[in-house]
Amino acid sequence: MKEKQRKTGTMLVLAAALGMCIFGAVNGEAEEVFLKAVKICMECIGLG
Repeated sequence: MKEKQRKTGTMLVLAAALGMCIFGAVNGEAEEVFLKAVKICMECIGLG
């Protein structure tokens, strides 16, 4: 019984994470995160 509960909990967390990733991508957040990452990388190597 405990194994089934653990698997169910894991699947719920994975489904919630996937849903949030899709929601963020639909709202254009992926582009925003990418642009911030590029800016941070450019600062790290001294170009920004």
